[in-house]
Amino acid sequence: MSEEQPERPKPPELSGVDLARQALVAAKEQARARGAAAQQKKQARRGGLRSGARADGRDPLPLGAAINRLITERGWETPAAVGGVMGRWPQLVGPEVAQHCEPQKYDEDARVLTVQCDSTAWATQLRLLAPTLVARLNEDLGHGTVKMIKVLGPGGPARRYGSLRAPGSKGPGDTYG
Repeated sequence: MSEEQPERPKPPELSGVDLARQALVAAKEQARARGAAAQQKKQARRGGLRSGARADGRDPLPLGAAINRLITERGWETPAAVGGVMGRWPQLVGPEVAQHCEPQKYDEDARVLTVQCDSTAWATQLRLLAPTLVARLNEDLGHGTVKMIKVLGPGGPARRYGSLRAPGSKGPGDTYG
């Protein structure tokens, strides 16, 4: 039982201009390989890579350009932008609100900005302003950077521990929260 396979058509023979193009491509690749090998030998003799007349990745950069390059390479664009917002907080919310409310932290995963206020009245006011503030922050930082603002009220006094403390009580912390 011998099955005969149909004969595959042979590729056409290269001739003339096609042969010359193929030979040129092969010659260029060989020259490139020889040049790279010679360059490596030359650098090894000189003691490694050296900067030349043209700019390359090893040349010194201005500080701002170096920081921008680092931020881009590491993917820190959003945290850096939010950090800038924390620095410009009074310009974004106004001086009166900034005097009573201060940004504390930004959760990049949940995209939540936490803000602490110095009184419960200002915390309530900021909760009412939160949707407008989120829209303004996203306009400045890019859509979807801040999804929610978590507003914290004033913190209670530091808890004191000592011999006069009743077991199980939270002390002055009982009245806050």
